[in-house]
Amino acid sequence: MNRNPISRRSLLRGVLGAAMMSPFAGLLKTASADGANGPCKRVIFFYFPDGVPDPGGAAGKWFPSGSDTNFTLSENLQPLARFKNDSIFLRGLSMGATDSGSHPGGAKKLLTAVDGGGGESIDRWLARNVGSASPVSHLYLGAMAAQNNASGDKFISYVGPGTTVAPEDDPRAAFSRLFGNANPGGGAPTGPNPDDVSVLDTAFADLEELRKRTGDVEKAKLDLHLEALRDVEKRVKGLGATPTASCQNPLVNLAGLTSQNLYDAATFPQILRAQSDLMVQAMACGLTRVGVIQCSQHTSELIMSRFPGSPLYKPNFDMRSHQASHYGDPGDPKFADYTAQRTWFVSQAAYVLEQLAARPEGSGTMLDHSLVVICSEVSDGNTHTHDNMPFIVCGKGGGAVRTGRVIDTNGRRHGELWVSIARAMGANLGSFGSGGGPLPGVLV
Repeated sequence: MNRNPISRRSLLRGVLGAAMMSPFAGLLKTASADGANGPCKRVIFFYFPDGVPDPGGAAGKWFPSGSDTNFTLSENLQPLARFKNDSIFLRGLSMGATDSGSHPGGAKKLLTAVDGGGGESIDRWLARNVGSASPVSHLYLGAMAAQNNASGDKFISYVGPGTTVAPEDDPRAAFSRLFGNANPGGGAPTGPNPDDVSVLDTAFADLEELRKRTGDVEKAKLDLHLEALRDVEKRVKGLGATPTASCQNPLVNLAGLTSQNLYDAATFPQILRAQSDLMVQAMACGLTRVGVIQCSQHTSELIMSRFPGSPLYKPNFDMRSHQASHYGDPGDPKFADYTAQRTWFVSQAAYVLEQLAARPEGSGTMLDHSLVVICSEVSDGNTHTHDNMPFIVCGKGGGAVRTGRVIDTNGRRHGELWVSIARAMGANLGSFGSGGGPLPGVLV
């Protein structure tokens, strides 16, 4: 990984461009992006589609065996072996009986904890309540999440009851909005010296034209927003050539990505890797504290047997995620394919953990101060149940959570987990969605 620092101008362009242009940017505020109220500095929700192989009994491949701190990871969870003591493995967590047996119903409840997606999702709530001081309050990145012109319940982030937004599926666009003219392959960016020209003066030359066409109230709003942006510019310039100790220019592999292959299954691993790198880098740079990575979509048509160089690769055999999930019986050959697919998704989540663990922060690493929630919209993919959900919480959250454990929740509602996450980040949340909270055993 390249370790060249991002210039001030690159960071400014990313910050200001995201604030003004990005569909996933929140309203800029003047408080420091590092002003965390709780010990946990950041959270990432890592979603994969179509559940896990859990037909019951010894045939299950997802949940660990054992209890509390004495447990053994399952086949699917082996990629997390390095992070066993940094994780909480949940069993028995329920999303409720409504729409159980339904992929769309599960996707609607997943982050909202409300039947039918009838509320704001926890990622959006956190963005408003603990992430609003960040230049980008909420970062929603997808890998083929909008395949086949997807909309509505194919997405998991809800800005309000029944209202989803699409993630940014193109890593090239995400990189540009976050980091401006930085070089995704490493090396110095191009452009004038940031001390010689105001990014605002060059990037928003058309703002005055807009002001001429607006009334007094709108002019006042624009002036306030511009003032906030100038404050950000001053603060970032004051940080020097390297905005933060962890703000490095990653080697993000965007080579060969085009509009034509953005939804080609063969490029999915590269796209997901790029989005994961961008998410971690944005957090390392203090651009955001709340993020979602969405792998594909529920009832996924992603042909995972087309992933070159992966254990799933079978060039003359198409096996889709949703197709494999309907294995019927553990003796069906699709069960082995499905199991291998889930292990692959877990390995991609483990990559995010590895990148966080590789970056020093304070007396530890970014992973020590972060939470990464691995989740899907159903439990067993064959039955689509919403009980015994496959949720894992990774990272030490700044010491706010008790890791290295299996927690048997005995059917408690998953909204209580979202309360625990919020409290770990310093938010005084009493309950969320259909659950109470917080979930017993998670917080220190």
